[in-house]
Amino acid sequence: MRQETGTEGSDRIRVARTRALRIGLPLLALVSVLSLFIGVIDLGPRDLIQDPEALRLIALSRWPRTAAALITGASLAVAGTLMQMLVRNRFVEPMTAGTGQGAALGILAVTFLLPTAPLFAKMAVASATALVSSLVFLAIVRRLPPTQPLLIPLVGLVYGGVLGAVVTFIAYQVDLLQYVGVWMSGEFSGVLRGRYELLWIAALVAGLAYLAADQFAIVGMGRTVSVNLGLNYGQVVLIGLVAISVVTALTVVTIGMIPFVGLVVPNIVARLWGDNLRLTLPVTALMGAGLVLVSDMLGRILRAPYEIPVGTVFGIVGAALFLWLLYRAPRHG
Repeated sequence: MRQETGTEGSDRIRVARTRALRIGLPLLALVSVLSLFIGVIDLGPRDLIQDPEALRLIALSRWPRTAAALITGASLAVAGTLMQMLVRNRFVEPMTAGTGQGAALGILAVTFLLPTAPLFAKMAVASATALVSSLVFLAIVRRLPPTQPLLIPLVGLVYGGVLGAVVTFIAYQVDLLQYVGVWMSGEFSGVLRGRYELLWIAALVAGLAYLAADQFAIVGMGRTVSVNLGLNYGQVVLIGLVAISVVTALTVVTIGMIPFVGLVVPNIVARLWGDNLRLTLPVTALMGAGLVLVSDMLGRILRAPYEIPVGTVFGIVGAALFLWLLYRAPRHG
């Protein structure tokens, strides 16, 4: 039996990725259009012609919400991929490994100490605390035995749980538990024009991460291999952690924490198309955007006119997909 070469494997992945994008992009566009007409106020395509207020509703609420869901899903999926490359473990993601809780701690601190601070200041402080928490997690992970890969996600869960408990305790002491509840449960019901635009920075960071995809893929092979290939290992790791921290902080500040996106989506893509980040990162972003948007739409439909937070819906969807990942064999060569 003829063995497949590396070039042939890359060509096969490239063809599969192109096919996935050709199918996924029109499907995502269709779902995005459907999202514009789902909500408490009944709205149909004919209303856009007959009622001027319908266009205003789309511009002020429905389109910002749809765009926020797309950006959040895509950027969190990319951030999860980067963290898995840096930690060299497929079972970690920012929202469960301390980065999201670190961002919430920063928002809590600036809300209590500087309650009149602008949103950009909260984002900057949250990014800084998320970066520090990520650095601490990375330092802890490097001390774990490499022969026990399951210890890394377990330590990440414990570490994130400890930070979350600290956030809850401080919030209880300063009477800010309601704010913490908003940050810990991601939902898009409060997204309006003028209140989501910072998420475009997360989209920009995710796009810049794609430019350095090859470097992150090399980092995923370990420090020794990276140094032997002439890569500045420390610099690339720091860039990756900064990108993860900014995306996580912006998401927590604007939407709240949405778990499992950075865990499930990169694993599905890796199972189907392999670990070539240059080829698969666009598919990862596309799938993350689609799953988060569909989860948000389900949250609006299942108990209409009430809404279920997207974090709750995706938690259930993510758990089911994670079980599928555990019991399904990889398809790529």
